[in-house]
Amino acid sequence: MGTFCSVIKFENLQELRRLCHWGPIIALGVIAMCSTMAMIDSVLWYWPLHTTGGSVNFIMLINWTIMILYNYFNAMFMGPGFVPWGWKPENSQDTIYLQYCKVCRAYKAPRSHHCRKCNRCVMKMDHHCPWINNCCGYQNHASFTLFLLLAPLGCLHAAFIFLMTMYTQLHHRLSFGWNTVKIDMSAARRDPLPIIPFGLAAFAATLFALGLAIGTTIAVGMLFFIQAKDRIQYYQLNEVFVFPYDLGSRWRNFKQVFTWSGAPEGDGLEWPLREGCHQYSLTIEQLKQKADKRVRSVRYKVIEDYSGTCCPLNKGIRTFFTSPCTEEPRMRLQKGEFVLATRGLRYWLYGDKIPEDAFVEGVSRLRGWFPRKCVEKCPCDAEADWPPEGEKKTR
Repeated sequence: MGTFCSVIKFENLQELRRLCHWGPIIALGVIAMCSTMAMIDSVLWYWPLHTTGGSVNFIMLINWTIMILYNYFNAMFMGPGFVPWGWKPENSQDTIYLQYCKVCRAYKAPRSHHCRKCNRCVMKMDHHCPWINNCCGYQNHASFTLFLLLAPLGCLHAAFIFLMTMYTQLHHRLSFGWNTVKIDMSAARRDPLPIIPFGLAAFAATLFALGLAIGTTIAVGMLFFIQAKDRIQYYQLNEVFVFPYDLGSRWRNFKQVFTWSGAPEGDGLEWPLREGCHQYSLTIEQLKQKADKRVRSVRYKVIEDYSGTCCPLNKGIRTFFTSPCTEEPRMRLQKGEFVLATRGLRYWLYGDKIPEDAFVEGVSRLRGWFPRKCVEKCPCDAEADWPPEGEKKTR
């Protein structure tokens, strides 16, 4: 792990501020709780210095913790990689296939998207993950995926230790009493038998850590399978679309992300293509989707002010409890404004409004979620079907 510091590159010390966010605080808290309790309980249940099995068990626990934290911090601080400021294709004629980002003053390279949280165009953007307080993309895709794999495996190991420790405490005790309980360690046939205090607080902490470990295994394990599956989503506009970056075999796709050097292949701007595909097949499809989305947009008029709070109390109980579970912004509304909605939930809509100075350089559209209760359809759009067919992204 000597290359840890050399792999994780800080642009400046302000990168450490990524830790000051609810996602990393919760994630690191769970890792610390499970790892600490697993090591303590491992010593109680399977003393590492008396048997080979105990030593292997304890070393494995330490390795799980190191590998999980290594890949977690790698994913957080290495970042996804951003499209260079002012980037444009070498052939100026290719710009007709690309979208232009006014914020980055650059064209969006294939597979890139603009992240409103990072305020940059991210190369091969998958999503903005609140748990690492950063985007998952070109540079940190491998580290992020390995973290999603290692975390459930480490939690399974820890959960086994928690269960065995509580079983030993409850079933093989020599004397009963929550304040002082002597644990019979005969399960591992150790001699001499240690006298281990294991009170109510320690039992409660182990039980709590067991719940965290099982919950993390289920939640993060599901995220791993979602991440590992090539989520190629699109909708066809009366045409057959072939995803150009699926190279035809899982092994070839795997090698695009995981390499022996740890650095992904390519430069994040140009990619190897499936046979018969065009370099800009995906961006052309995205332009078609964007044009179709404008057609499907429904115009609404704001009838109630909305402050932009995540869970508004004054917009109804159902609106409060069904707030979108996403870090996408909420959009403030004032009565009399007009918005274009492109997608929605039962009690929430997502759309954008164009401010008066939208065409001034540096000013972009305002986008976000807002409660349905605050708007009504404009008369000219009253007959429009809503909600429109769910918007699907392509990567």
